[in-house]
Amino acid sequence: MSEFLIAVIDDDESFRMALVESLCSLGFGARGFASAEDFITWEADAECNCVITDIHMSGMSGLDLGRLLTGRRCGVPVVMVTARSDVSIDARAATNGAICLLRKPFKTEALIDCLEKALKA
Repeated sequence: MSEFLIAVIDDDESFRMALVESLCSLGFGARGFASAEDFITWEADAECNCVITDIHMSGMSGLDLGRLLTGRRCGVPVVMVTARSDVSIDARAATNGAICLLRKPFKTEALIDCLEKALKA
């Protein structure tokens, strides 16, 4: 098992499960959450090295989660994911704590690049 634990937060179950499996196949530890609220409940008792979160979810958004984690100054890097092509989302993601933004569908190489950047932070 990897020394790194990645939390994947996405309300799309098939995408979340596929991303967790992909991360595991790349040698990372990974755990999926259906919502930001589920992650926050779990995170109170555990630590992860990186968060990958969808931006647009019901309940708390990935932008809100990024802002919350940044506000706590916990230092966990956040990678945000979106299927939308809205140009302004890049700036909003960065303002809300994203170290990287991936647009669905993304290539494995792009994910690896983001994780390398995040885990060096």
